[in-house]
Amino acid sequence: MKEIKAFIRPNKVNDILHHLKEAGFENITISSAEGTGKFQDENAFVSQKFSVTDSPIAKIEIVVYDDNVENVVSIISKYGKTLNSGDGLIYVSNVESVFRVKTGFQTI
Repeated sequence: MKEIKAFIRPNKVNDILHHLKEAGFENITISSAEGTGKFQDENAFVSQKFSVTDSPIAKIEIVVYDDNVENVVSIISKYGKTLNSGDGLIYVSNVESVFRVKTGFQTI
């Protein structure tokens, strides 16, 4: 299994989620975050929590079977891009094991 983390523009989240769910990917975590990079959003602010943050971002996290990675990355890329700097990044990592909180049993 793989974990996919996508750091994207907040205004793209709803469109991406709609298409992921439409493709059958329903177990998704979304977080609001702050980031810094080459791009600085025109609505950027100096964070009260972190002195180096300059842009609001959203993080999408999803764990999928290896066969689904290309499909998920494609959906995120297609519906997350604006073709401008700062569209974001997608990370794909290996998942060694998964355990259910309720039972403590490994699921894969």
